[in-house]
Amino acid sequence: MPTTVIRNAAWVVAWDAESRRHVYRRGVDLAFADDRIAFLGRDYPGAADRVIDGAGLLVIPGLVDIHAHPHHEPLYRGLREEHGLPGMHMTGLYERSQAFPAPDDEARAASAEFAFAELLSCGVTSLVDISAPWDGWIDLFAKSGMRGFLAPGYASARWFLKDDHELYYDWNEARGRAGFQRALGVIDAALSHPCGRLSGVVSPMQIDTCTADLLRDSRDFARERNLPLTVHVAQSVSEVREMIRRHGKTPIQWAHEQGLLGPGTILGHALFLDTHSWVRWHTRTDLSILADSGCAVAHCPTPFARYGQVMENFGEYRRAGVTMGLGTDCSPHNLVEEMRKGAVLARIAARDVNAVATADLFHAATAGGAAALLRDDIGRLAPGMKADLVLVDLACPQMQPARDPLRAFVYHAADRAVRDVFVDGRQVVIDRHVVTLDQEGAGARLRAAQERMERAAPGRDYRHRHHDEIVPLSLPVAD
Repeated sequence: MPTTVIRNAAWVVAWDAESRRHVYRRGVDLAFADDRIAFLGRDYPGAADRVIDGAGLLVIPGLVDIHAHPHHEPLYRGLREEHGLPGMHMTGLYERSQAFPAPDDEARAASAEFAFAELLSCGVTSLVDISAPWDGWIDLFAKSGMRGFLAPGYASARWFLKDDHELYYDWNEARGRAGFQRALGVIDAALSHPCGRLSGVVSPMQIDTCTADLLRDSRDFARERNLPLTVHVAQSVSEVREMIRRHGKTPIQWAHEQGLLGPGTILGHALFLDTHSWVRWHTRTDLSILADSGCAVAHCPTPFARYGQVMENFGEYRRAGVTMGLGTDCSPHNLVEEMRKGAVLARIAARDVNAVATADLFHAATAGGAAALLRDDIGRLAPGMKADLVLVDLACPQMQPARDPLRAFVYHAADRAVRDVFVDGRQVVIDRHVVTLDQEGAGARLRAAQERMERAAPGRDYRHRHHDEIVPLSLPVAD
């Protein structure tokens, strides 16, 4: 691969290995060849096959998204933004999952392609995709150009409802075991893909829908293969209360007792700790368990904010020593917006403007996510790191004045300022256009797929409601 040099970049968010943090550097050159950064400093002395004028650019490491469900979340656009049940502590997760069917492979392909393009457009170069396995998943990921961590999900039970306030479980351990075996095959296929950018994450879906044996076997496989393990934990008050009913312990405490926590374990959400104001269990140990175990938390502010819920709070997790990463648990898949919301909501929860800094959220979206994935070669700009980088246009109106370009990017411009994106040294976004995927075409297929999903609702819903009864439109339709 030819050598590319970004000359005299106005700003670079570089990695300082000694302090283990990002720092600003100004007026420097960044060179990369093949899949690695070769040089970061002043006056690159080598030859260059391509030179990019960096005078009007902020160069940042590619963002690392450690929790997303691209195969179905775009299908919920217009359905889930204001959907929740007061009787289930405001979450709409369980009603949606029982009323609307899992998408078919055609729908999954459209949804995933749309989401992948959205992610690339905001500067995400590494993605943990927690999805049900589907034909074409690996090939689409390879085509996208992203660095993919495929997390094929499986479970021993499925949720179902008989009313609007209690959660029920349909247990089938054989189905869970079969899903586990299929997931291992998908992970092996991803690891052996010739693109060299795909890996796997072991993904029993939820702490409340998997047997203890399945969770422990999943943990053992992940550790034997040096792969991350991810599982949804403490994502709703209903789940916390169910786990306390079963075990007399919070889900965090029970997961710790089962030996599931440790470096390489990523807990999806871990929002409702024993001290959370919506839970207020009698213990005060969940946060210290997370920190002492070395596990990571994938924080996804948007879906909970829509229910009126917040993490209490990001700053406390960080100060306790928890490895924090960020994810896009719902559409839009915009990790920059998640940084913004994460910062603002943490300050609201703490009633303290100093609860978190912009640098804390940016670290979570880059180096923190990389650490969660057991990777020390992504999420950072330094010689020897993977050439995953994003060029942010300082001339974008929303970036001006760029006194502090990272704040301008996170709080004002977001994806509108992302000009170019490179993954493994290959350019996948050129002048704001994703060149590897067809988002417009995928979007056109999404509505037809969504209509198929909506038509199935009356036959699945416990009250046999039409989709417009479950989720009314935001305004009445007048003749």
